[in-house]
Amino acid sequence: MAEQTEKTNLEKDLQISAKLAEAAYQALDDKLGQDIRILDIHHISILADYFLIAHGNNPNHVHALIDEVQDRLAELGCESKNVEGYQEGSWVLIDFGRIIVHVFSKEARLFYHLERIWSDGVTVDPKDLTIRKTQV
Repeated sequence: MAEQTEKTNLEKDLQISAKLAEAAYQALDDKLGQDIRILDIHHISILADYFLIAHGNNPNHVHALIDEVQDRLAELGCESKNVEGYQEGSWVLIDFGRIIVHVFSKEARLFYHLERIWSDGVTVDPKDLTIRKTQV
């Protein structure tokens, strides 16, 4: 019985994470974020359930992307726990607990290549987040 309850709680937590990831993806997409990727990392890391990775065309675009993500998630009652790199604008990380959003300049993204480092994560189609949200 306890095992079933734990499994149900995990699914509910993943649904919340999927909802946040979907909102962050939509915010990035609405502000024309480039090459937006969603990685499901819940099975390989305790850091978060999802990473979202995107890049902007210049520092102002990176800032606009970050601001939109923060605004959109605040509407859902989710405030960022930490923001790193905002002033520099070449790699900004926003930690929301369940999801972590990385927005790069194009050059920094190519250099750090998080998709390669986190290649054990599962690339998620944004449509699949909606499916996960509605399960259970």
